[in-house]
Formats: sequence, structure tokens, C-alpha cells
Amino acid sequence: MGPVMPLIDIGDLQLSNSKGAKQTELFKAIREKIVEQLWPIGGKLPSTRKLAEELSLSRNTVTNTYEQLVAEGYIESRAGSGFYVCIELPEAYLPAPIAHSAQQSSIPPYNNDGAFASGVPDLNLFPIKKWQRLLQQHSSRVHLLGSQHIQGSIELRSALSDYLATSRSVVCNPSRIIITSGAQQALSIALMATLSPSDSILMEQPGYTQMSKIINLLGSNFIAAPVVPKLGLDIDLVLQSNAKALYITPSNQYPLGTSLDTKQRLSLIEWAVQGNSWIIEDDYDSEFQFAHRPYTSMQGLAGQMGRDEHVIYVGSFSKVMFNSLRLGYLVVPESLISKCLTIKDAITGDSPAHVQAALADFIREGDLIRHVRKMRRLYKLKHQAMIDAIKLHLPSSLEVVSQAAGMHITLKWHGSIDEQDLVDAAQKVGLNIRPMSYYEHNKNIERDWNAVILGFGNVSMDDIPQDIARLASLFHC
Repeated sequence: MGPVMPLIDIGDLQLSNSKGAKQTELFKAIREKIVEQLWPIGGKLPSTRKLAEELSLSRNTVTNTYEQLVAEGYIESRAGSGFYVCIELPEAYLPAPIAHSAQQSSIPPYNNDGAFASGVPDLNLFPIKKWQRLLQQHSSRVHLLGSQHIQGSIELRSALSDYLATSRSVVCNPSRIIITSGAQQALSIALMATLSPSDSILMEQPGYTQMSKIINLLGSNFIAAPVVPKLGLDIDLVLQSNAKALYITPSNQYPLGTSLDTKQRLSLIEWAVQGNSWIIEDDYDSEFQFAHRPYTSMQGLAGQMGRDEHVIYVGSFSKVMFNSLRLGYLVVPESLISKCLTIKDAITGDSPAHVQAALADFIREGDLIRHVRKMRRLYKLKHQAMIDAIKLHLPSSLEVVSQAAGMHITLKWHGSIDEQDLVDAAQKVGLNIRPMSYYEHNKNIERDWNAVILGFGNVSMDDIPQDIARLASLFHC
């Protein structure tokens, strides 16, 4: 028999008699006990039935509270046993900012990772202690101090090959994977390996701004592939084009949040095969799909038919782990491996070896998939919290046009409030939102609607209602 875990005494767990949301109050009370280490690590919490009886709450309230605590990493659920305080707790939340006096500037410093920042995961819940241990284990390996293989460590490529096959049905082997310094380098290599200066590339519009920058830098001929809110990519326009390449985010279009179904994916693959063109598939946060099961990657669909010679798959670890990791990867056909490696050798050389070694272990030991599953549950809760707060605080004329997926929500409206004016006003109250115009290659485009993008990955669940309320106040200025 294993050690008997101490049963937590809830006698000092006090809730107010106010009529506020009891679930939120209970969540905060339990979290405070855990964070301040007033309850023992590994201690067993009372059953949902017992706690509900003790505090005169509904069992649903307690059950939902426990589920949120599990999602945020404070407690863990053990099948058939109950709920326990986690052995490794998430980092404690940062203290609340000190209110500015009337004499001080009312404009907070710009924070790239602040409330509603796009593309930032929940940094507080990354298992940083485990990550530090892995880095330390490899820091003394002398052979990792020298030059490494341009393609990336075989250990990491092998672990990544297994992970992609399981999670995204990608058809590959370690020899077809190239480790890069983030997704942007992967995209740059993909373009340089497939396009000549006079070639044209189709790109979603609005779309990923960093890709637009790469296209401009390399001097390729840009062709807009329009994406319509809720309806998605104009497939017919692509199928009629003779462009040399198509850049696409099919699982969760950035930033409008649409996805391509299997029929649409197959038609684009056929277009690439028939026209001897390339599809560059950016699968940036496909792990976080809440509305339905994720579609098989385009690369995987093509591979199952033996037609993946025209698909390049791009991914990174910025969304599933943390932004500053700066590791990405390419999955390329055999025919492109040598050319891509020649380009990578010329522009950067090899990638950091110790980080690759740690990441290989992180994937191989199951830490990545466990973290992804935990974050998928949490982001689903955060997404719903965003939707609820938007319905409660924002005008009914505003519409959420993005699907239930990823780490951002796209708000669209018609009216006199200009999206850039809203962004400027939001920055003054500490909210980091982006206008739709940021994602448009043609800045002179005319449309009869406005939209902004709200990232919720790095916003705490507790702050969502008040942050949306702050945003709502700007619509009435």
C-alpha cells in the first residue's frame, strides 16, 4: 500500500454571506489556502458531496470549482480516489498592480504579454520546474557544447515525429523534420526553397502579419486569398489561380478563426498536385480545438494518399509551451530536404543543442502531451468565460466571429467606433488588443465593418470579467 495522504481540514475555509458568485468565491478561497501553503502538498480534499454539505452549497458549485482548480493546476483528480493538492503547484499569481496616484501617468507601460495580448499562452501554468530540471540535466554534457547537426538533434526529431503522428496524423519520419529557430524561420526557409523571385504566392487575407513581412522581404509576388468572417477562405479563387504556392492556416485561420473541412482540404491538395504548386500549412495552435475534433492536417491527408510531395508542414512550440523558447520545425518532402538544409546552413547554422535535448526529453517522457491536455481544458474554460463576459458587458451589436478554438476571440461590429481608436483607448487602460487592419497586407483596403482580436491565453480566469467590463466601458466613451 502507498502512503496515506493527509485529509485536509476545511474548518477554517470561510465564505462570505454575500450574494456574489459562490463558485468564484470558493475557487479563490481554496486557491489561497494552496498558494500560501496552508494545506499540505498531496493532501486529500473532501469529496464534492461532503464539502457541499459543510458549506451549504450545491454539489454542482463544488464540482465546477474542483474542475477549474484541476484545469489551472492547483489540484489533481485521481480516478476512484478523489482530489489532491498538486505536488508541483503553478507559479503564484503576480501581486496586483499598485494603483497610480492622480499625479502619476494614467497610461500603464505597454506589456506584450498583458491582458488580451495575442498569441501568448498561459505562462503561469507551464511546468517550469520540470523544464529547469531537464535543462540542468543536459547542461553538463560536454559534447553538446560544440557544433551540432544543421537539421537538429535526432533525439528531438524522433520524439517530434512520434508526437506529430499521434496528435496531428502527420505522415513523416525524423529524416523529413528540420528544427528551426521558431516558426518564422521555418516559413522563411519554406519560401526560399520553393519560390523564385518572380513567382506568386497566395496568402489568406486578413492573415498572419509576420508571413506578410517575409513575403515582402523576399520580393515574392503577393496575391490575396480573401477570408470572409464565419464563411472562411475563398476556395474558388484559389482553385482558379496558377500561383506557385499557397500559405494557409487551415485548422484555425488567423485571425478570423475559421477552419477548412476535409472536402476543402482535399480540393486544395488536388489543386497543388495538378498545378505543380506548393501548400505551406501553418498548423500553429491546432491542439486547442473545442468545438469539434480537430481535422486531420492537410499534410496528413496528402500523405495518406501518397500525395504529400506538394505540402510543407510548419509548426512551433510557442503556443503549446512558451513564446521565448524560439524553436520551430518544418516537415518537408524528401525532394526538399537538401535545399532546405543548405538555406538553414547559410542563414543561421545549427540550433541551440541543450534546449533541443531538454525538449526531446520533455516530449518523450509525456510532459508535452500532458501539458497540452491540461491547457486545452483550461483554454476551453477561458473561452467560455470570455463569451459569457462579452454577452454580459458588451453591446449586443458586437459579434464573436471566431470559432471555439485556439487562444483568441475575434470581435466584429458595424458602427461609428473605429477599431484603431478602440485599440488606442484600450492601451491607456492596460488592455493589449489588436485591430483587424494589423493583419491586412493592403492597408488601404475598404470594408464596412470593424474588428479587434482579443487573446485570452495569458489572462487569468478571475480577470476575464473585469477586463471585458473595462473594454466595454470604452464603447460608451
